[in-house]
Amino acid sequence: MPNMSADPLLRVEDLHKEFPVRRRLRDLVRSAPRAAVHAVDGVSLDLGRGEILALVGESGCGKTTTGRLVMRLLRPTAGRVTVDGTDALAIPETDYRRAVQMVFQDPYASLDPRYRVRDVLEEPLLIHRVGESRAERMRLVRAALERVKMSPAEELMDRHPHMLSGGQRQRVAVARALMLSPRVVVADEPVSMIDLSTRAEILHMMRGIQREMGLSLLYITHDISTARSFADRIAVMYLGRIVEIGPVDAVIESPRHPYTRALIAAVCEPVPGRVDRIRELSVRGEVPSAVDIPRGCRFHPRCPFAVAACREAPEPELEPAGSAQLAACRRLEEIRA
Repeated sequence: MPNMSADPLLRVEDLHKEFPVRRRLRDLVRSAPRAAVHAVDGVSLDLGRGEILALVGESGCGKTTTGRLVMRLLRPTAGRVTVDGTDALAIPETDYRRAVQMVFQDPYASLDPRYRVRDVLEEPLLIHRVGESRAERMRLVRAALERVKMSPAEELMDRHPHMLSGGQRQRVAVARALMLSPRVVVADEPVSMIDLSTRAEILHMMRGIQREMGLSLLYITHDISTARSFADRIAVMYLGRIVEIGPVDAVIESPRHPYTRALIAAVCEPVPGRVDRIRELSVRGEVPSAVDIPRGCRFHPRCPFAVAACREAPEPELEPAGSAQLAACRRLEEIRA
């Protein structure tokens, strides 16, 4: 099990999620076995108390599905999630919702257009019976808006989502996730649909709140450059599995898995010779189908360093790849960043 701390707040153990594929008529006639999309295929990781862990990878690698499994919005096919040592499925849903909250990617879709901001933020308080009176709940709503740097709070409380900018909507979404003072927040691409000029502000604000409240934060992103500035550790995901994990500086400065190296090489930086490095480390082709995952190392069809053993031997497991890193690659000794 990768990089497990002695006493994590959140632990994911050998998590799997399969989505059955609709069978065609000829498959039914032939009684062919039903195929499945292996969206999450054996993910294990932990999240320490007061830590930010970035889950990084290309679109379709299973990041969001992992976040939804942690949130109990999906039920795992196998494996489990524990919070403070207790199986998530054994915790009453109302208690779990108070402990674990989520910031969704799309602030346009995650806020009810019929609700005013005050209604959006008051709803979790009403559901969980927080606040003895409406006046007390409105005080908490104003405090939440001020925490996410939205002012004047009194004026913004009466606006509907369509009257807010994208950045303001996402701030409201963050405020909603914090209304019940959770211990864990899953942030699924929280700035990907926000103007570039606003992203740094939102992340800086979230980082300040995380430190102030002592939150454990699972930050899901495809942008490894924001992960570097925001997270404490990085877990790199490819085709449903973690292929490398470790402290952010170690993974960025000395990546050990070829896929991690390719992700970092693809980050745009105005550095002489950068194009040559991208060409040298470029991966081939497209991500294979999650219905038919390649035998052996699942990255070998695209890997510039693949050899026969990568295709024929069993899939490599995460193993020490430095002082604090783990990587799933058979050629760790030969490949150097």
